[in-house]
Amino acid sequence: MSIAAEKVQRASGPAPRSGRRRWRSWLPAAAFAAWACVRVFGLEHGSFPTQLMTLTPYALAAGVVTTVILAVRRRPAAVLALAACVALAATVLPRAFAEPLTVRGPALKVLSINLFSRADAQAVVSLVKEFDPDVFSALELGPETVRRLDEAGLDTLMPHRVLQAERGASGSGLFAKHPLTELKGLFTPIGHNMPAATVTLPSGVKAQVVAVHPNPPLGSMAAEWYASLAALPAPSPDVVRVLAGDFNASLDHRAMRDLLGKGYIDAAEAVGKGLTPTWPHGRLLPPLITIDHVLADRRVGVARVEVRDVPRTDHRAVFAELRLP
Repeated sequence: MSIAAEKVQRASGPAPRSGRRRWRSWLPAAAFAAWACVRVFGLEHGSFPTQLMTLTPYALAAGVVTTVILAVRRRPAAVLALAACVALAATVLPRAFAEPLTVRGPALKVLSINLFSRADAQAVVSLVKEFDPDVFSALELGPETVRRLDEAGLDTLMPHRVLQAERGASGSGLFAKHPLTELKGLFTPIGHNMPAATVTLPSGVKAQVVAVHPNPPLGSMAAEWYASLAALPAPSPDVVRVLAGDFNASLDHRAMRDLLGKGYIDAAEAVGKGLTPTWPHGRLLPPLITIDHVLADRRVGVARVEVRDVPRTDHRAVFAELRLP
């Protein structure tokens, strides 16, 4: 081989590989930038992108690691990844910081558990004894589950109830220490049963509670999930309204943010626990995503939120102590 040909080979050989490496370094940065755009502007549509949004806090963590790696080799790509991280951090990190409690009125304590039709009844009743909730929102509630809960002592602790118990995932119910009056026609539930009731506290103050449980946004049910969250009632100027249950939605879903935009706050986010995962519990992986919530009228203060494991259900319990205006 001539000297001239060898020089040409050396000059032309590495260039394509170097170019490919440069493009490969841009791919993760572009992926995080796309994720940030979808999350910030609420562009998710369809089943898979909607489900993917629940992993946004993990996307932020992965984006930070990627930015550090790119900063060593490809600084322009690192700048794009850093911008995506900043945008994601602005949406995620506020959930870890508590807001000051400004409302100090009468307490309304709410417990919500997706019972998975087979939750350990004794464990559930133990939580009721510990937290002493005024209202218990029970999802995936079947007739047999009601029987087991009552045998464990729930009928004595929470004798007032509005139940729409059914076999499978459709059943739901509201249990209370104080008188309950069923609310009919408040909204049209889409998905599972979602009973609503007015609870009258000993002070005479009233509040409305809805047991929330739409179908998950899986496959063809995604459109129904969007419609279900949109159908939930807005806060009322006349009475405090609370939505408690398994929303199958996180704060990274546009549909959930639209619901909050009607005038609700997420109780866990208000006390800096908005990143505490609630599902799946009791499986090979620890809980990863936050889809169980207590939402309350913005006029309400949040004094306390606790998230607890419950044996034999794949959801964790969410307890919120609210302060009514």
